[in-house]
Amino acid sequence: MLLKGKTAVVTGSGRGLGKAIALKLASMGANIVLNDIASSDAVDATAEEFRRAGYNVAVTKGDVRIIEDIKQMVKTAVDTFERVDILVNNAGITKDKPLALMSEEDWDDVLDINLKGAFLCTKMFGKIMMKQKSGKIINIASIAGVMGNPGQANYSASKAGLIGLTKSTAKELASRGITCNAVAPGLIQSKMTDVLPDKVKENYLNSIPLGRFGTPDDVANVVGFLASDDSNYVTGQVINIDGGLVM
Repeated sequence: MLLKGKTAVVTGSGRGLGKAIALKLASMGANIVLNDIASSDAVDATAEEFRRAGYNVAVTKGDVRIIEDIKQMVKTAVDTFERVDILVNNAGITKDKPLALMSEEDWDDVLDINLKGAFLCTKMFGKIMMKQKSGKIINIASIAGVMGNPGQANYSASKAGLIGLTKSTAKELASRGITCNAVAPGLIQSKMTDVLPDKVKENYLNSIPLGRFGTPDDVANVVGFLASDDSNYVTGQVINIDGGLVM
């Protein structure tokens, strides 16, 4: 119960990696504010699942690109739990295409959600943390932002930008008792990896020294560490969670 009495906001947490992260933080004792887009029914089902497990949870629906939606997210968190101790910028999308075929809309949508969304959330929740003189901000980047990926110019650029945002935020907010770090997941087991042909999986696995795909829990466990007081002297760092793919 390392996070007992603390409040964590996790964007894009209706399902997938965001849900796994929120579940980890809840299991460590945190109050959880779940967020997803307005059309998401998954976030309601996730909230009900958390409540049945005995976790304290609130739900906000909104777009991380829209400042008014983020203000509502802040209001919900503060009205429900009185403070915000942890922000996990997880919301993100992909629109993969070769560079020559990538439209401006493909580029703008990915950069707006993955990078601008994290900037806006950090700005708004950072104000709460600065008043408290404490807080943990954790950005979900990707090894694509470290090494690039063919067919993912927009995604790789957004995650590389998120790494830069992490380091600048860490330097700006350190004097207020706030840390900011990023995790960079590699190939994480998901519905997308499940349907890959065996030969493709084999090629991927051959490039990973640990010889397996990661799991959402592998990522969530590191986020849990960064959210806890055990990481109080860690800031401005990017932790690769990739089985040794990038080293």
